[in-house]
Amino acid sequence: MKKSKQTQMNPNWVQLKQKLNLNGSKPSRTYDSEDDTPNSILGKRKERLNDDSDDCEINPLDPVNDDASLTDAVGMDCEMVGVGQGNKSALARVSLVNKWGNVIYDEFVRPMERIVDYRTKISGIRPQDLRKAKDFCTAQKKVAELIHGRILVGHALSNDLKALLLSHPKKDIRDTSEYPPFLRSSGRVALRHLASEHLGAKIQSGEHCPVDDARAAMMLYQRNRKEWEKCVKGKFRKQKKRKKNKDAKE
Repeated sequence: MKKSKQTQMNPNWVQLKQKLNLNGSKPSRTYDSEDDTPNSILGKRKERLNDDSDDCEINPLDPVNDDASLTDAVGMDCEMVGVGQGNKSALARVSLVNKWGNVIYDEFVRPMERIVDYRTKISGIRPQDLRKAKDFCTAQKKVAELIHGRILVGHALSNDLKALLLSHPKKDIRDTSEYPPFLRSSGRVALRHLASEHLGAKIQSGEHCPVDDARAAMMLYQRNRKEWEKCVKGKFRKQKKRKKNKDAKE
């Protein structure tokens, strides 16, 4: 019996011919827009953006605008290094933000004493950071100018002011470590816990960032500003009344 022409052909050639026929007969599709094209660059870019948006978390501490002007309230945080025997703290970085969280001052500072412990795991300070750092007096003077006559916001501000060798009127201090609604029966609450509980923000999980810490304190203040200011006014009104009564008795 005589074999057909197709069976006498090389099997590989037969497969190739079939593929060519299929491709040749496949109708071309027209797309109404770029969005309809599944493999277009635009489509792939959109897919990547969608995938990235799922993985990327929005930082609740990010400023809502880029206005870096000096405002009536200023947030501050400092990072320290160890001097002396290592147990004495000295200023190594100071960061200030305005009421929107935008940075108005952020400088590394060269301590007046020799550093024996950079405390990098917490402070984030490294030797190279201080090679071109501001001298202490220059930073101190600038910070004093920026906070003068303004509400100063921060967490455990007494430590920061002590490191800067500065003072600030008590009536103008808003310390998140001392605000009554933030206190617990056990005492003060760490800033990282306040940020997590009230802002949904994660800070101080490793090396501290003074900008983020200042932003967290400022946001905590801004969200409670109305009640906080009412609390402060009531407190100082009572103190003024007590002083007046005391003076009257004398």
